[in-house]
Amino acid sequence: MSAVLKTSMSEAEWQTRCELAALYRVVDHLGWTDLINTHMSARIPGEPDAFLINNYGEMFDEVTASSLVKMNLDGKVLGGGTKYNAAGFTIHSGVYKGRPDANCVMHTHTRAGAGISLLPRGIRAISQDALQILDDVAYHGYGVPASPEECEELARSCAHGSCVVLLNHGLLTHAPTVHGAFFRMWNMERACELELLARTMGIEPVPIAEDVVRKFAERMGRRRNSDDYGRAEFQGMVRTIDRKGATYRC
Repeated sequence: MSAVLKTSMSEAEWQTRCELAALYRVVDHLGWTDLINTHMSARIPGEPDAFLINNYGEMFDEVTASSLVKMNLDGKVLGGGTKYNAAGFTIHSGVYKGRPDANCVMHTHTRAGAGISLLPRGIRAISQDALQILDDVAYHGYGVPASPEECEELARSCAHGSCVVLLNHGLLTHAPTVHGAFFRMWNMERACELELLARTMGIEPVPIAEDVVRKFAERMGRRRNSDDYGRAEFQGMVRTIDRKGATYRC
């Protein structure tokens, strides 16, 4: 991005661009990509009807702060790149419309997440990882991509949780912060990996006692409401990609 374009926006927008670009590089580092498909977005501070999303066609290790597309909730491109995924717009605008508290949305198609999405209520209380998110999991039925109806249905589904299994599709998380959305996704991914592993063993897994599940949920509810939830973990991942020489703050 040229200095002129950078100075034409608020400092808050530029910082959000840098943080979201870092998230794309972290997702690439973790192997959560699906070629140029799937997407992450961030709402711009002070502009509740505007958000940033990837310039469609870029690999995640090519995303930079300046290449991100700025859009409004009506689908109008306001700046940055020029291309966006229509289904991606539907998903992200739907979440932002339905959850005014959401400032970051992540969507993935990992094998573990897509695998669990094939099962009705596939995440069970069988692992510590599952308990990290189980009380905040919602399930969303597969709808017609890029349709107004799907946008509205997703908004309704996200009212029931910030860790969403998109049935027959993949995973989605949303949070008030980028690091909060990332850590929700990390825990969802881990829970799905262990769930799939358990289903290959030919024996029923050991269930976690209901009173333990309930007490864990109470504690996790308090943790997820903290602005610090996932901050240290995400910052650690950003340091990792920085050491690898990633250039995205441009």
